[in-house]
Amino acid sequence: MAQLSRIKELSGLSLRALARQAGLSSSSLSRYLTGRLVPPWDAVVALCRAVGRDPRPLRAVWAEASRAGAAPAPRRNDLPADLFDFTGREAEAALVEELLRAVGAVAIDGMAGVGKSSLAVHVAHRLAPTYPDGGLYLDLHGFTPGQEPLTPQAALGRLLGALDVPRPPEDAAARAALWRSELSRRRVLVVLDNAVDAEQVRPLLPGAGKSGVLITSRHRLVSLDGVPPVALEPLADTDAARLFARAAGLALTGEDAAGQVLRLCGGLPLALRMAGARLRHRPGWTVAVLAERLRDTANRFDAVFGMSLRQLDSAQRRVFRLLGVLPGADVDAAAVGALTDLPPGRVDAALEELVDAHLLQEPAPGRYRMHDLIRRYAADLAADEEPQADAALRRVLSHYLAQAVAHDETLPSPHRRRPAPGDPAKALAWFDLEYVNLVPCVDAAVRLGMDEVVAELPRAMRVWFFRHRGTDDQVRLLDAAAAAAARLGRDQQHASLLADLGFAHAAAGRLTDALAAYERAARCASDDDLAAALALRLGFVRRDLGDLPAAQAQFRRARDLFDGLGNRAGQSQALAFDGWVTLHLGRPGEAVELARASVALADGPARITGLVTLGVALTPDDPAESLRTLHDALRLSEQHDLAHQQAWCHSHLGVALRVTGSPEQALEHHRRACELLEPLAEVQLEIDVLYAYAETCRAVGRHEEALTLLDRIIEFARRLDRPYDDERARAARETVLAAR
Repeated sequence: MAQLSRIKELSGLSLRALARQAGLSSSSLSRYLTGRLVPPWDAVVALCRAVGRDPRPLRAVWAEASRAGAAPAPRRNDLPADLFDFTGREAEAALVEELLRAVGAVAIDGMAGVGKSSLAVHVAHRLAPTYPDGGLYLDLHGFTPGQEPLTPQAALGRLLGALDVPRPPEDAAARAALWRSELSRRRVLVVLDNAVDAEQVRPLLPGAGKSGVLITSRHRLVSLDGVPPVALEPLADTDAARLFARAAGLALTGEDAAGQVLRLCGGLPLALRMAGARLRHRPGWTVAVLAERLRDTANRFDAVFGMSLRQLDSAQRRVFRLLGVLPGADVDAAAVGALTDLPPGRVDAALEELVDAHLLQEPAPGRYRMHDLIRRYAADLAADEEPQADAALRRVLSHYLAQAVAHDETLPSPHRRRPAPGDPAKALAWFDLEYVNLVPCVDAAVRLGMDEVVAELPRAMRVWFFRHRGTDDQVRLLDAAAAAAARLGRDQQHASLLADLGFAHAAAGRLTDALAAYERAARCASDDDLAAALALRLGFVRRDLGDLPAAQAQFRRARDLFDGLGNRAGQSQALAFDGWVTLHLGRPGEAVELARASVALADGPARITGLVTLGVALTPDDPAESLRTLHDALRLSEQHDLAHQQAWCHSHLGVALRVTGSPEQALEHHRRACELLEPLAEVQLEIDVLYAYAETCRAVGRHEEALTLLDRIIEFARRLDRPYDDERARAARETVLAAR
């Protein structure tokens, strides 16, 4: 909205600082300013108060925008489909709805197969109109066989991603705070399915606001304060009979036989649907025949599962058993084909039969998943009856690796000359969809000793991980991959994976861990290309740790290696960063010469680093050329859509303008740098930008804002164990306090 943009201009604050002062999340404020979301009236009032303006003149404009809807993002709805034959549970559903309206959260508990997830999804669909910002669904995998429950940190990452919050902070507490902030500005209903315990769920709960959460668990989550429990018992006979009749497609006539079926199914909706489907597929059977068949296997609690299996042929039963050993959350037909080694037509037919028998769910077209209870049963059968289960699992792991490699090769990357033919958007969408399966695939490959898959699959995710870097999954997978490459005797691959591991740590701001990974990589790197890249990265870490002489030694080693390879772009980068360190060591004349040499060697966007270094080095003695050079760098970064580089250029334009006596213009560039970094979560660059911004604020007398910026650096330093940044920021803080 134009009026809100004007308010931001009047505030003289960055997007993040204004959001903090108004009590809003910066991502929500960004959406308000770009017109993607109409702010609630209380947010407008808070923004006006932040700049000392009367909000009342904006009331009419706000009302009109609210009526028009003002181009909000499309309503998100991740909920699985509601069951067409949902039966009974009227009292429980009414209680859940009442508690949601009253306190905003409910935990549904009960035994496996009793219908907890079905009730939660059913209620969520019924209440969808009252949650206009959408419905989110997340399986927490608390009881999924062969899969670890999602950590709260990973769950928050997926939930924030569903709200289009890019690159959430790494810290779990910061993620939880951001999640609560996002929900406080929306009206979203969140279904958290299959929670293992209260500790898994507690960080995922909304705070203030009108969003709601439905939790399901096999355990009573009594320690979740403010989240009332609703316990589900097996269906009463009347409801159980109705559900069985609907699933069987008939009106019951044999009451005694029906009663036996209901008792054998234990009132569990899952078992009743499967028994009904069994009868529906055998039109020659009576209910009495079904009851007799169930009694024959009643020594097992899950006898009804075996009954449903007997309606299938031997190939279909084998598909069912093998699905029990499949890693991941859900699957497509191609993966089932690899698992079973069957042709596509037979795979499709088997999957359709399994869905019809309620042994398999199809939550989205072409995607299949098993109820945890059935999956456990299938896995038990596979352990007893499938001597080739490991071979099947190896096939599907190889399938996922081949798919990941093929999709990765279509993605642009500096590590390859040119991408293979294909649609990069589709490739990224594939990784987005299959990510929840790829991580368990690596874990399964570790268990099976499939070092080829363990070593190669994280490498195939390199470009995708570049967009989601620094996550715990990435670090864990790369660590396992590096160890597998070492066992395979692939020294170069081992070193390359360690370099990727170091980069993941560095992106997350964990400099000590990054340094350790880089140094391990450097010790086993035999390729000069990798050795040169590692020297450059080691220089970055040494620089960011405050050890400038050691950083300079690494940059000069990188330059020599790149020179020997004839790699002009690499030489240019090494020269530029050598110049940067030289400048900060107090030798500006030498820094200028190094920067000019860097610019002369580079083409296109590779010139940006040298131009920025040159512009900064020239500032004290030739301010006009300094500003021209920095603007040249900014234009290049904008032409090539390089947000990181744009933020860096804006930050140093702010420094140059402060030094040359234009502090108000300087502040605008600092604010723009912060805005560009908002979605990127680049810790090191953000720290550098915050330092520069704080110094400009101090220079123009904005002491409180300078202190706020420095406190943010101190928080980063504390959380990431960065004593150099902690000491530096605290010293700057003392300078600001002395000047106040």
